[in-house]
Amino acid sequence: MSQKIRVLIVDDSATVRRTLTDILSSDPDIEVMGAAADPYAAVRRIAEEAPDVITLDVEMPRMDGITFLRKLMSQHPIPVVMCSSLVEDGSETLMQALEAGAAEVILKPRIDTRQCLLDAQVRICDTVKAAARARIRQRPHAAAAEPAAGRPRTPEPKLSADVMMPAPGKGAMARTTERIVCIGASTGGTEALREVLEALPADCPGIVVVQHMPESFTAAFARRLDSLCEVTVREARDGDTVLRGQVLIAPGNRHMLLQRSGARYLVAVKDGPLVSRHRPSVDVLFRSSAHCAGANAVGVIMTGMGDDGATGMREMHEAGAFTLAQDEESCVVFGMPKEAIVRGGVDKVVGLSSIAREILRHDRS
Repeated sequence: MSQKIRVLIVDDSATVRRTLTDILSSDPDIEVMGAAADPYAAVRRIAEEAPDVITLDVEMPRMDGITFLRKLMSQHPIPVVMCSSLVEDGSETLMQALEAGAAEVILKPRIDTRQCLLDAQVRICDTVKAAARARIRQRPHAAAAEPAAGRPRTPEPKLSADVMMPAPGKGAMARTTERIVCIGASTGGTEALREVLEALPADCPGIVVVQHMPESFTAAFARRLDSLCEVTVREARDGDTVLRGQVLIAPGNRHMLLQRSGARYLVAVKDGPLVSRHRPSVDVLFRSSAHCAGANAVGVIMTGMGDDGATGMREMHEAGAFTLAQDEESCVVFGMPKEAIVRGGVDKVVGLSSIAREILRHDRS
């Protein structure tokens, strides 16, 4: 972007405000225009100058973050990134934040180790950049950290899926009658995935999903989808078998790989470094599918910023998989699908409402 992204930080903790200011200011594309201790102070600041993005705490005095978010989205829509300590008890509240219009959710940065701070720096800056590009539509009204020692350092170089497994070879996997669907998404993906999965019948092919999310958040996300869909949806566990009518969501902060044992597909849930600046990474899932499923797989890349999944989708395509990308018009952020298209890994580009139909059509082919 030619101009810096102007961010307003809203959090009742002075320590968090300082830490987020340091993290965001370390990125040359971001400018922290101010900070507010509660929504009332934020409203006064917004009246003076509208920010490009707001980072918003969930629990604050006088008015909680969800209530403020709903008021903001009904009156003056601005991209909002919810920032929370995110214990399991609060994850359902954060699902409400996404339903209310938040572009993304991030964890408050941990500063107990250098690596935690570096990982937080990468995730938070990338999330704010993604939010700045999100299409925000008006909606009807509906523990303190210790101070960081200096500014965060420059993050390590972006890693590829090579750190988790080698690139797939040229040998083709034997074709089977069973299909496996691999889906990758990021910003805007929570609601987009809901629309796709709600349209699928209970006997659809087995599905594995990487949605960029914080740790502990994916379990609540899976429970919400399971309550809405005919298919069974749950957070993946290491060694789970991929079954028809079941959707496995990669746990936050863990990579998920597809594996094959005879005619059976299963998932491995693993630790590892950030890949394409994410953990879980779509590239890791897609590459593992190219390795073990080949032409038996369907790959779907959906709304999100950046290029995670673009290389892996090309590898799936080259291994014989049928690959889909969500179109620009229906994406909140077109970055990931666009990059996959540019790299030549996409067989077909379709709108969000057509993805489920394409999955089922290929399952019957």
